[in-house]
Amino acid sequence: MLNEKKHLWILGGLWLLLYIVGNHLLTITDPVECNYAETAREMLLYDDYFSPRIFGNYWFDKPIFFYWELAAAFNLFGFTNFAARLAPALTVLASIALLYWWGKRLYNAQIAFVASLLFATSLETWYVGHAVITDMTLLLTVSLTLIAFYCGYQQKNYNWYYLAFASAGVAVLDKGPIGLVLPGLIIVLFLLWQRDFKALLVKQLLGGFVLFGLVAGIWYVPMYMKHGQDFIDIFLGVHNVMRATVSEHPRDDVWYYYIGIFLAGFFPWAWAAIPAFIKRWRRGWRLKLDTNTRFLLVWAVTVFALFQCFATKYVTYTFPYMFPVVLLMARHFCNWGKKLLYGVAVMSVVYWGLLFGVAVPQMERHSSYGMAMAAKPYLEQGVEPYSFGRSDGVVAFTYYSGHFIKDLVSQEELSEARELDWSVTDIIPKFSFEAVERDKPMLVIVGEKSFEDLQKKLPGKWTLLEKGRRNSLYYRAAD
Repeated sequence: MLNEKKHLWILGGLWLLLYIVGNHLLTITDPVECNYAETAREMLLYDDYFSPRIFGNYWFDKPIFFYWELAAAFNLFGFTNFAARLAPALTVLASIALLYWWGKRLYNAQIAFVASLLFATSLETWYVGHAVITDMTLLLTVSLTLIAFYCGYQQKNYNWYYLAFASAGVAVLDKGPIGLVLPGLIIVLFLLWQRDFKALLVKQLLGGFVLFGLVAGIWYVPMYMKHGQDFIDIFLGVHNVMRATVSEHPRDDVWYYYIGIFLAGFFPWAWAAIPAFIKRWRRGWRLKLDTNTRFLLVWAVTVFALFQCFATKYVTYTFPYMFPVVLLMARHFCNWGKKLLYGVAVMSVVYWGLLFGVAVPQMERHSSYGMAMAAKPYLEQGVEPYSFGRSDGVVAFTYYSGHFIKDLVSQEELSEARELDWSVTDIIPKFSFEAVERDKPMLVIVGEKSFEDLQKKLPGKWTLLEKGRRNSLYYRAAD
């Protein structure tokens, strides 16, 4: 049996190979990653570390913490792919360390090691650990909140609650109210099952809420003071309340969505564990519902059920259930012995193949990076970039080129008042065709089905510079 020192060496090496090597080759993609990267770039551009902006306009999509992570990495390593992906990678490392530490406290070093291996080599962790999104930080902070609560609950040392509330404050700075609501709901349901609400009747609870307010208030209070009701309406109204009640992606709002995510996200381990559990169940085996198991079950099931009730469904929303699921699975995989290490080695090779053979070319294909590079000589000469009838995101163009792009629309569309709905997520600034100076050259990113319409609106000599997945970059010479 491996000792704890070898556990740490193996986990550290696995993290380095799976989450650091090759990051510099992964292009920032449209339409999601680029929003975070560009906002962090503009944070440095405007020297404003409180009010997120994109295309020079205030942007209330997400709270500030992940932008701070990105800005810190950009300060150290420049505006590079490696820097953009460093924060998620480091958060994976912190998550592995936290999971291993807690697994040892709950059970033993062997279960902690196996759970950490399952976590590090599950498909969803591998995906989120490379993605420029907030979810890896949310996983870490929500998990730390719940672990700190449970340590205090188990030991009757309620000073742990202070750490729980501080971590929840950071979670709210990363993702919004869900950073407090999710762990809070899990804790309440667990105590309800335990019939033990006296664990909340302690002085540390009040002090914890004060600490939570101080941590979260670092950003929320200045934002409200500066932006007032606009911040409340857009950040809380659209990006939080509406996201829970009105589907942003209606086709994904189906009952089986997160079942599929579970099976895919825990690949390959769920595919081996579930049949084994079913087989043991038929033989009369039952899960022992001790306090540890109850807490893990409530944690995992609550995350799944809560986000199933949300109208908007997204691949990574249920990611915070990773810790309890891998800890519950670990007891089964401890029986695998060396077979588990062989499986981890095979999956590492698979992930390297996916990284270099699939992710690198596909992420460049799903980015407007190529168009930004093709446009660079023209941008350096002062040619203005625009977009029209785009079929895909173009924010990565601005991130890589450093030049703001404008969306060409009619004067009528430009005059329309924007409502508080999903239209606020369309962040490209608008510019009317009527205001285009036709005696100057221009660059236009246009959707594949919109080029003929563009030629009718702006006749002239057009030259194709770069063809993308669903958009193409054209240069129009001056009249």
